[in-house]
Amino acid sequence: MSPIATLGMACAAFVGSHFALSHPLRAPLSGSMGEGVFRGLYALVAFGTFGWIIWAWLAVPATAPAYVAGDHAWIAASIVMWLASVLLAGSFFGNPAMPSPGATAMAMRNPLGVFAITRHPMMWSFAIWALVHILLWPTPENHVLTTAIIILALGGAAGQDRKKAGVMGDAWRGWCRRTSFFPFAGQFGGRISWGAAWPGSGALLLGTLLWLAMTWAHTPLGSRLAAGIWRWW
Repeated sequence: MSPIATLGMACAAFVGSHFALSHPLRAPLSGSMGEGVFRGLYALVAFGTFGWIIWAWLAVPATAPAYVAGDHAWIAASIVMWLASVLLAGSFFGNPAMPSPGATAMAMRNPLGVFAITRHPMMWSFAIWALVHILLWPTPENHVLTTAIIILALGGAAGQDRKKAGVMGDAWRGWCRRTSFFPFAGQFGGRISWGAAWPGSGALLLGTLLWLAMTWAHTPLGSRLAAGIWRWW
């Protein structure tokens, strides 16, 4: 089997096991073995398949990209990645999708900040990261990995909507009506004001620091290309 095929199998195992254990298999397995044991199994499978991805990725011979992105593409990608970092940072504040005793109350408020942009800011931050890397570094191995991340992030977001509707009922369904799945769809559709989408100083600060740290880490972590402002620093 080719290294790319092995990487594809590893990605499929990671994504497929995540979906299966998060949705159809969760209730029967946790019911039969107990929630604590199930969580241990979930973590074991997740870490095992993720380790397989790393091993398969390292085994793929380095290939040249199909094209070399220019500075204009890098500038646009850097701005988009900064937005993704702000979405990720903001997703940790007042997120009704997180396990919390106050989740139902959070879902009954009007959306503000990153949740006025999308009700799945964390998932979209991962999907945006993957899409940017597809466009900037077009190699077969990168396309396999990043496509898997997009499927996991956006498929997971859709699955989360179904799961939370079953758990939280009308509170989550109302949250879905007041928010949007796709970023800025509520603003373009006229349902949510642009002012409501202001992320807040906390999300902006933490997101910017995260963006600076992760783009700086490209080179120390072995990337062949500097990213973000460090590309021109």
